[in-house]
Amino acid sequence: MTIMKITEKTYVSEILKEYGDIADVMEIFGVKRVGGYGIRKFITKFITVKTAAFVHKVPLDQFMEILETAISKKDLVDKSQS
Repeated sequence: MTIMKITEKTYVSEILKEYGDIADVMEIFGVKRVGGYGIRKFITKFITVKTAAFVHKVPLDQFMEILETAISKKDLVDKSQS
């Protein structure tokens, strides 16, 4: 599996499409979820990683680290359940 390159310009919808809902894992790191999954899927079509960091009041570099960690942890959970 090729790992998706995530930058500040990546749309959050692309991350959801590739990795599914990572809100549970993001919350562990203090990033609160916005609405239900259906609403998140819709609004993330217009939101980049940089904008999401701003909305959640988390510095961009820290947000990117949290995002990468959340994706890694979700991948581990998904693989262990396969």
